Amino acid sequence: MANHKILVIDDSIAIRKQVQEMLPKGNFEVLEAKNGVEGLNLIRQERPNLIMLDFILPKMSGWEVYQQIQGQDDLDLIPLVVMSGRKEEVTEKLPEPFKFFEFIEKPFEQKQLIEAIKSAMVKAKQKEQEKQREKLTRPTVAPVAPSLGEGASSADIQAMEAKIAAMQAEITMLKKQMGQIMTFIKQKLK
Repeated sequence: MANHKILVIDDSIAIRKQVQEMLPKGNFEVLEAKNGVEGLNLIRQERPNLIMLDFILPKMSGWEVYQQIQGQDDLDLIPLVVMSGRKEEVTEKLPEPFKFFEFIEKPFEQKQLIEAIKSAMVKAKQKEQEKQREKLTRPTVAPVAPSLGEGASSADIQAMEAKIAAMQAEITMLKKQMGQIMTFIKQKLK
């Protein structure tokens, strides 16, 4: 049984097979998805060790898959390589430098693929360390239960907790986007 799962999300069977053939032989299980919906489902079910994501996909775009991954704390630390034949479409949504994922432009050679994977793993580790630092520096505050009235059921409380979790994920994504915008502005001012 393979020790490492690599998920390749690309609508081109040729690219999926090319990636599989370029990977070093060893303990890899290569999972394949032909669209964004299938890819996101596999990410959630299989928890791969690496995701290779095409940016232009049917059913759900690579951009939408990326947003879903980044919005969930349990998924956003998986090393990610974004692939596209049109880099300008990626940089339109995610300005460079790409801080927490690696980008590889299609078509690519084996050496470029291996370097992109190594870089993605380093970036994921840096992101994990950054999240750990945030936890350590964040002041601890006892959670306050919202006042829902005397007749509040556990379903009401669960619904409120789900809304809070969704808002926290959205805030995290907005913070990331703000950081990317600031980085982009700083680069343009140089």
